[in-house]
Amino acid sequence: MRTFADRVRGLAPVPWEHDPELLRTLFDAQLGSRHADLAARWMQSRGTGFYTIGSAGHEGNAAVAAAVQPTDPALLHYRSGAFYLTRAAQCGSKDGLRDILLGVAAATTEPIAGGRHKVFGRHELAIIPQTSTIASHLPRAMGVAFSLARSAKLGVPSPWPSDAIVVTSFGDASANHSTAAGAINAALHASYQGLPMPLLLVCEDNGIGISVRTPDGWIRQAYGQRPGLRYFDADGTDLDAAFAMATEAATFVRRNRRPAFLRLRTVRLLGHAGSDVETAYRSPAELAADEDLDPLIGTARYLLGSGYTADDVIELYEDKHAEALRIAADVADLPQLTTAEAVAAPLRFPEPDAVARCLPTPTPTTEPLTLSQSINRALGDVLASFPEAMVFGEDVGRKGGVYGVTRGLQKSFGPARVFDTLLDEQSILGLALGAGVSGLLPLPEIQYLAYLHNAEDQLRGEAASLKFFSQEQYANPMVLRIAGYGYQKGFGGHFHNDDAIGVLRDIPGIVIASPSRPDDAAAMLHTCAAAARSAGTVSVFLEPIALYHRRDLYADGDEQWLAPYPDQPVPIGRGRTYGEGTELTIVTFGNGIPMSLRVAARLPGVRVLDLRWLAPLPVDDLLREATITGRVLVADETRRSGGVSEGVLATLIDNGYTGRLARVTSHDSYVPLGAAAHQVLLSEETIESAARELLS
Repeated sequence: MRTFADRVRGLAPVPWEHDPELLRTLFDAQLGSRHADLAARWMQSRGTGFYTIGSAGHEGNAAVAAAVQPTDPALLHYRSGAFYLTRAAQCGSKDGLRDILLGVAAATTEPIAGGRHKVFGRHELAIIPQTSTIASHLPRAMGVAFSLARSAKLGVPSPWPSDAIVVTSFGDASANHSTAAGAINAALHASYQGLPMPLLLVCEDNGIGISVRTPDGWIRQAYGQRPGLRYFDADGTDLDAAFAMATEAATFVRRNRRPAFLRLRTVRLLGHAGSDVETAYRSPAELAADEDLDPLIGTARYLLGSGYTADDVIELYEDKHAEALRIAADVADLPQLTTAEAVAAPLRFPEPDAVARCLPTPTPTTEPLTLSQSINRALGDVLASFPEAMVFGEDVGRKGGVYGVTRGLQKSFGPARVFDTLLDEQSILGLALGAGVSGLLPLPEIQYLAYLHNAEDQLRGEAASLKFFSQEQYANPMVLRIAGYGYQKGFGGHFHNDDAIGVLRDIPGIVIASPSRPDDAAAMLHTCAAAARSAGTVSVFLEPIALYHRRDLYADGDEQWLAPYPDQPVPIGRGRTYGEGTELTIVTFGNGIPMSLRVAARLPGVRVLDLRWLAPLPVDDLLREATITGRVLVADETRRSGGVSEGVLATLIDNGYTGRLARVTSHDSYVPLGAAAHQVLLSEETIESAARELLS
């Protein structure tokens, strides 16, 4: 294999028609990116480097960075090293290369993730960090693009300039992922309706995903003729061509506030990652053909055509090589995270005092309300108190929601703040993620719990992880409302009676609210909104469908399930106790509350603890109420495997509780239609039977 020097000495000069200083800056970024990749492998060989998915062959993305403004928010592909270094140079930073290698070393002084992952991100560079999950950042990018104009419409300060565009990059393999397809479709759907959507989608097409080839011409076939999507195609191995086409694409998006798709043809050098052996699936001829298209060689031709000699170019290459190795050696032994507490620090729950200072102003009333009415009023309070708040989802606008929970809000606050979305949960969450990071307060709705599962990664991989991978420099405040649980009458089946929340309870850092009573629901929604504003908290607000319109508790007409609107907040992680019994504590939540209260009314000596918060659990309240009686029955409407009761029992045992324990749950089954649902769901009868056994 010929060396860089040998190849440069055999090149013919090509004229560079643009600013010569730009050429020098871009070549420096390309060199830095390449030598960062090589240094990462050197570090790995010494046991001091931990990430070797590099950008070699993709260095043409430096041209994309040069074509957009340094204040344009960017969400980048993991092969965007040259883009990052170009953006750093645009912003006057000389630390870009060091930033990258600090990430490779997992050093705590790395400026964005602090040693938690190697990501391209820095707050001062308007680069929002993304992990390696395939295309998972595209829904957020769409949400940021949507929020640029919406912030201005609402009169809310935005972290981005009014003429900004959003640039996001991804690979040709990622372009096939449902997340990418959904995000691009949502962007076009919004643009088709005349909504501004200044989104530049950059597909860095190297023709292969790990070892699987992308069919020739597939990206053009898939995206080149999409109505409403302007398509651009550039040779990313030719810096001049890439810069010209990227500039045209960025100008189109900035002027028209419409999405555009830029296919940047690249090659992949050095394999997928450090452990990848390309010869197992690529021929020597293929590898040699890619090497001939090395973008560094292409840029060297322009340098030769701009007055540089071959020796000058080689010296630049060698100097950057030495610089990268010098930095690599310097960062190799820097401190890494050494305690679990340090690692998880960005995931801590918000401080109660900070939340209390950000609560919305409640609307006074003495009228007894249902759960649905109370949530509706609480949403109105949040919208009235916080001009940056928005409520959106499927059918929430004109219809007012399937169950009327958002009825009247659009009329009161306007369609810019309460609006319907397309039927795609990934896009709903992506819109919320983009809005949150853009200074807005999103309150999205997922219509049914079962519909969340196709979009879980937007919570797990994007929402919950952003503060973790940015050391809280970025946050995406959000209150995600979800109608869920079982027990609907006359309309059911699995998709409308889902009781699976295990996928939520193991996401680090999110708050899970599960109100049962109307007064609790309003106060808890206020708390979640305040936590979002004060600490960028992501809250999931689970609403029991079967209790939305319930009025009675013990007997028909008693109206004991109605409650006045609350005037006091409910702190995160605090439960609620019913009764003063000293013989048995029933621990429950959601639909389990009315069932357990009716059981307690028939059995003397029973108290009921409503957990209210499923993350964090109300540990202090749980231990206190369990200790008072020495007998605990957990009544859990979620499934026996992966349900809430497992966490409750583990919490009690971990904290030294030695009394009697039992649990009753729903079965490990999907919820069927009709009366068959009662065969698998937690019931009042099973709660009473288990309670009597414990009391005996």
